Amino acid sequence: MYAIETVGTGNGAKAPAFEARDDIGIEELRAHVQVLRRKVAAGQHVYRAGQPFHSLFLVNFGCLKTSELADDGREQVTGFRMRGDLLGVESIGLARYACDVVALEDSEVWELPYPPMLTACLRVPALQARLTESLAAEIRRDRQWMLTLGTLGAESRVAAFLLDLADRHARIGLDPHRFVLRMCRIDMANYLALKHETVSRVLSHLADRGFIDVRRRDVTILDADALTRVASDRATLN
Repeated sequence: MYAIETVGTGNGAKAPAFEARDDIGIEELRAHVQVLRRKVAAGQHVYRAGQPFHSLFLVNFGCLKTSELADDGREQVTGFRMRGDLLGVESIGLARYACDVVALEDSEVWELPYPPMLTACLRVPALQARLTESLAAEIRRDRQWMLTLGTLGAESRVAAFLLDLADRHARIGLDPHRFVLRMCRIDMANYLALKHETVSRVLSHLADRGFIDVRRRDVTILDADALTRVASDRATLN
C-alpha cells in the first residue's frame, strides 16, 4: 500500500506548499475538503479498474500510466500522467473505476474525495468553474491524441509524442529540450498503436537525421522545428 498523509482539513492547520499546477483551486478545496497526500512507489497502483469510485487524484510529482483491458484481455495504454494532471476523470458518473493507474516511478498524488468535493463546488461556484475547465482540458487532450493516432503515420506519431512531452515539461517548469522517458518502449508503442520495433526504429532514424539524441531513456531535442514538421506530416523519413 502507499503512504497516506492528511494535508489540510479546514481546521486551520498549516499545510505544506502545493507544487503542482493549481488549475482546480486546491487552496479553496482545502477549506472544505480533507485532501490526502498519497505517496505511490514505482510499480504500485493508485487504483485498479473495478474498484469503487470515490475520489479524483491530482498528480503532484512523478509519472503514472493509465491503461484498460481490451476485449481480448490485452492491456491498452491510454495515457501517461504528470504533475498537474487529474486522474479518475474517466470514471465520473460510474460506480467503479474504469481503468488502472500505476506509477512508473516514485510519485505523489493528492486525493480529492469526490462527494465532498462536489459539495464544496456547490458552496463555492468558482471551484465548480475551475473543475469544469480542468476536466474539459483533459477531454480535449485525449481527443487530440485520438485524432493523431487515427490520421498520422508512425514517424509523425513518435515525433508528436516527443513534442507533447516537451510541452508538458515546459508547462510544469522543467527543461523541454532534455528529459527522461519514464515509460518503457513497449508501453510507448502500445500507446501509439505501433509495434515495439517500429518505435525503436523511428527513434533511431530521428537521431540519425539529427533531430534528437537518444541514449536509452534520455532524450534531447536538437531540432524542434524539424521534429514539428515530421509531427505535422510535412516531412518523411526515408
